[in-house]
Amino acid sequence: MAHAHRPLRLGTRGSKLALAQAYETKAKLEAAHPELAAEGRIEVVEVKTTGDIEQKRRLAEIGGKGLFTKELEDALHDGRVDVAVHSMKDVPTWLPEGLEITTILPREDPRDAWFCDKAASIAELPKGATVGTSSLRRQAQVMALRPDLSVVNFRGNLQTRLQKLREGQVDATMLALAGLRRMGIAEDATAVLSTDELLPAVAQGAIGLEIRADDDWARTLISAIDHAPSRLRVVTERACLEELEGSCRTPIGVLCDYTDDAQQQIRLRALLAEPDGSKAWRAERAGPVSEADALARDAGRELRATAGEEFFQRHADLF
Repeated sequence: MAHAHRPLRLGTRGSKLALAQAYETKAKLEAAHPELAAEGRIEVVEVKTTGDIEQKRRLAEIGGKGLFTKELEDALHDGRVDVAVHSMKDVPTWLPEGLEITTILPREDPRDAWFCDKAASIAELPKGATVGTSSLRRQAQVMALRPDLSVVNFRGNLQTRLQKLREGQVDATMLALAGLRRMGIAEDATAVLSTDELLPAVAQGAIGLEIRADDDWARTLISAIDHAPSRLRVVTERACLEELEGSCRTPIGVLCDYTDDAQQQIRLRALLAEPDGSKAWRAERAGPVSEADALARDAGRELRATAGEEFFQRHADLF
């Protein structure tokens, strides 16, 4: 096989969670291809991203969630890595020309985890309590439920945010349950929030593998670890996001679930909201997997029409 003389290089961010995801990918590839289990056949390459370096401002203020993927995609383009390992919730709606995400690993639990020493839920927080999050999606939904709370920008990797919480900088915060599970610390969460209470980000909990579109070697290797049921859910959620032209400047939550054991029927729920929670629009669709894309796009178009183009223009003009 072409390139068999050199290692398959997996590009990843350098955070503990990103590295855990890269090594999970490495282990799955070694299990699928025993010849890759030999030492040195798969190399994990750390790439520093702007999103990791800039920790103070919201992502929307410094260019969007693509700040976690751009440098990895640059490394793909110039041949420093063969596969970029992404948290799919960080991947922009549209990919750069010449790159493709062809493989999705089995999706972890997409729900959000709640951390607070003072209350077991959002509803139980004392009036005026401070919630820390850098996510406009979480902010909007928290404030829709509890407009009396104060929500403040709260950036940093998983460990940094938990340390800030322990120091009392905020009263509560939320983190993706999937990341906690991959780090082996899910039991530290106070509670897991229902998706009826807090709708997850698009593709939350999913790991995606991006390659150069013309790299048949990498495509063949990673295709062996693609999880089709997870890929359908992720692609469906991203189709809804595409109709909304979604970015981290607009609070959006979308979740696609299977509703039958045979995984032939899906239910999609979508949310679009004002950042302060003063308005929120919801749409829901259900049907066979064969119609998943059409259902998702229809839900996205409904939300866009209901909120109105002025909503999107106003939020675009904020940054």
